[in-house]
Amino acid sequence: MGQGSALSPILSALYIAPLLHLFERQAQALNLDTSTLSYVDDSLLVSQGRTYNKTLPELTSSYSIVSDLMVSFGLVMEHDKSEIFHFSRAHNDSNPELDLSAIGAPILKPKTYWRYLGFYFDRRLSFKEHVWFYSTKALTTVKAMGMLGNSTRGLLPLQKRLLYRACVVPITTYGF
Repeated sequence: MGQGSALSPILSALYIAPLLHLFERQAQALNLDTSTLSYVDDSLLVSQGRTYNKTLPELTSSYSIVSDLMVSFGLVMEHDKSEIFHFSRAHNDSNPELDLSAIGAPILKPKTYWRYLGFYFDRRLSFKEHVWFYSTKALTTVKAMGMLGNSTRGLLPLQKRLLYRACVVPITTYGF
């Protein structure tokens, strides 16, 4: 089933729901403090703790469980699309990598920001990256609209206003 098909989210849910249920059971059996979030085919492993010494081994074990479950379901886990992101309040933390070479996956390097469901998060949850992304998008749209006319020829001011309200306002209101 191709991506964008009307059946794609339904089939994705039918495959992923039992997988996530089995993962939760196996994680509880191993006393892993890891949970999952999922939206259609975009899933997320979450481990919370005061130190990376606690969360990194739990994430490695959880990733291994999910990878094994996907193989047993006949699905392919694209390791190169996997991402890692650390939230931290510490000023000078090391932002460590997650070494998955023991399970045949690559070493995951933490991202500087994380995009999930249209929102951009930075490590301190300040939303600076989110504001920067959508304001840049709105400004480039306004600059591109300048090519459509000038004060002597092209669009009338009423048409420019309509274009601005139709193209720029949705960008700025969606992002915020």
